[in-house]
Amino acid sequence: MHLLVLSLAFLMSGGTVNGPQDLDKSLQSLKDAGTNGDAAQVKALAGQTYEIAKEIIATPAPASAAEKKDWSDQVEYAKSIEVQADYVIYTRAIQGPAAVTVDLFSTLEQLNPASKYLDLGYNSYFYALRETGATAKIPVLAEHALAHFPANDAVLLVLADNAMSRKQSDRAIAYADRLVAALGKKAKPEGETESEWEHTKSTELGHGYWVAGLLRCEKGQYYQANENLRAALPLIKESEAMMPPALFYLGLANYQLGKQTMNRAQIREGAKFSEQAAAYKGPLQDQARHNSLVMKQEADSMR
Repeated sequence: MHLLVLSLAFLMSGGTVNGPQDLDKSLQSLKDAGTNGDAAQVKALAGQTYEIAKEIIATPAPASAAEKKDWSDQVEYAKSIEVQADYVIYTRAIQGPAAVTVDLFSTLEQLNPASKYLDLGYNSYFYALRETGATAKIPVLAEHALAHFPANDAVLLVLADNAMSRKQSDRAIAYADRLVAALGKKAKPEGETESEWEHTKSTELGHGYWVAGLLRCEKGQYYQANENLRAALPLIKESEAMMPPALFYLGLANYQLGKQTMNRAQIREGAKFSEQAAAYKGPLQDQARHNSLVMKQEADSMR
């Protein structure tokens, strides 16, 4: 109650913000709009609430030591209101439809690009952008997001894929490694069930290992490629798109490692993976079948 009186007293004595003169009243209106599902009002009232809060936060500290405590309390209170406003935007954004999700997350980016609710919401944001035909915007947004959220898994996944598509192997590997490391430390996000989080985590981990493994094999880094792709296999086994290249490059990596160490068993391992890759129809099928035969012949000829 004390903070409410202080905020109102400040606004009445010197605030210049147009609209509601009470930070609490503005926030309550924002919450009501969120409860009612009114996305347009959420967007407008969030901007208004931030405007009032930022004016309070920008108020110079008083010279008097006696007044500094009240000033500090007002500033901290205004910052807490911003966090609550972010939450209202986030909760309405994830309800969709996709165009609303994009609009509200874009609004949150403008109001507070370092909001923890952006960190939490990038998966939903990127999905909505794809749904609205704005896929091309995603890598640019991910680059901007990385400055504030260097360990965000959704952001790192986008950047790894984008670098891979642009043939930027070193960048893609670096992002994929960061993705795997980030997921190893990340706790279950609020609002997700354990099963939902385990599914997301497994999918993203598999993707990270897959990108790193394929590109390391292309670069001749066979030992690390073998490790990465073996880690990926159980996580991507349901993916008809990812399994063939993973098996194909595992075959190559194990063949090369076997040749380097004169290890017949590992060359046979390469042949086995190549044969498994050949079981999938697609552009790698014929080459994988040929590779398997060559590898078996070479293993058989070794003494």
